[in-house]
Amino acid sequence: MDRRRLLLSVGSAAALAGSGCAGLGLPGMAARVDPEIDDLQFRTFRWFAETQNRQNGLTPDRWPTPSFASVAAVGFALTCWPIGVERGWMSREEARDRTLATIRFFHDAPQGPAATGMTGHKGFFYHFLDMQTGRRFDRTELSTVDTTLLLGGMLYAKQWFDGDHAEESEIRAKVQAIYDRVEWDWTVVRPNRISMGWHPETGFIPSDWHVFNEGMLVLLLAIGSGTHPVSPDVWAEWCGVYDRSFNAEWGSKHLQFGPLFGHQYSHMYVDFRGIRDAWMRGVQSEIPGFDYFQNSVRAVAAQRDYAVRNPKGWTGYDAQVWGLTACDGPGDFKQVIDGREREFHSYSARGPGERDDGTIAPTAALASYPFAPAEVTACFKAMKARYGGGIWTQYGFLDSFNPTLTQRDGPLQHGAIVPGVGWVDGDYLGIDQGPIVIQIENGRSDAVWKRMRSEPNLIRGLKRAGFTGGWLDRA
Repeated sequence: MDRRRLLLSVGSAAALAGSGCAGLGLPGMAARVDPEIDDLQFRTFRWFAETQNRQNGLTPDRWPTPSFASVAAVGFALTCWPIGVERGWMSREEARDRTLATIRFFHDAPQGPAATGMTGHKGFFYHFLDMQTGRRFDRTELSTVDTTLLLGGMLYAKQWFDGDHAEESEIRAKVQAIYDRVEWDWTVVRPNRISMGWHPETGFIPSDWHVFNEGMLVLLLAIGSGTHPVSPDVWAEWCGVYDRSFNAEWGSKHLQFGPLFGHQYSHMYVDFRGIRDAWMRGVQSEIPGFDYFQNSVRAVAAQRDYAVRNPKGWTGYDAQVWGLTACDGPGDFKQVIDGREREFHSYSARGPGERDDGTIAPTAALASYPFAPAEVTACFKAMKARYGGGIWTQYGFLDSFNPTLTQRDGPLQHGAIVPGVGWVDGDYLGIDQGPIVIQIENGRSDAVWKRMRSEPNLIRGLKRAGFTGGWLDRA
């Protein structure tokens, strides 16, 4: 499909002309990036623009399978709209309208301890919401991390919509109000640890943010709160278990977390380049220049190396095609393939040596763009060249595929067997689509990082947690 026609399907030609971004010679497009990567980012952006509920601003967890909304995916959508404006894919007016619909909904949505009819409680929001009513879906948990990712998108919107327009002022005020009412201290039910969630039926879940993973942003926004902060000791407790995962089991020494989303999610909103907490400062004698950004660089390299070694002998793994993370899978079953019993999984967090069932998720590599742009670009092109339309569509890549599973003896939980490819998921997942758009933008223009380097709530959290150096010392 012609790209200009795709562009006009997102916003009207008149709106685009009014934004000063008509045509493809667009402001902000001068950054050197492979044209195919630009096309990937644009297609993935369109998924958000065309699946959002424009009435309440909610984004589905998945599509085209009928789905509830994911509050994390809503945060990613909020981040996509300014990127779309700067790329010329959406007018500022449309981005403002979409953003304000979302912010007003979450600002005014009912909060309380009741098990039904609520969108959240204590300032937090339920992981999944009904796409139409915006109320809690089924028995899903009140999620600290998904609320945090929603807030990440909101705080970025607060920074980006900086004009005098009354609606942009409203966005800024309401975002701060939403953030200020989150009772982070309520979630510290075990000493210096933030709980991962809460159910009105059973109370707090037994798991805390207490191992290196995607939870850094949770802690930083909780510590930085001006109304309900947690103690900076929460960060010290978080780092206190690093020795368990700081090793070279997979690749060169780094803080290990198998699925790549753990090395991407917090990095979408925090520029960790050159800033270090006390633990990272202590590592300098062993690995000079090491920081959380470099940790992700090493994690990405480790995944690529794992694909090259391919210890389990899965089809399709090599230096060009790689990427394990949380994603859909064909189902939970075992099947003999070429005389060897193989075990497969449905939706699961996959990593090197960790529930690896041969399922490749394009988002694992593509959302790693800032950490390894050349290798990610090569992976992207190899996936397209090998599997083509079997996995590549008008909205970019389908969520996942498995070249080893070329036939199925029984039912599949998701997707279908595609000739010439193997198993292919039939859905796109919002929490996998968003990081592709956002991280490509961070890698090509620094756009999200640049704005968030001026976000006072984040700056306060970083400084209270003991981060120093680089841009933070000048903030």
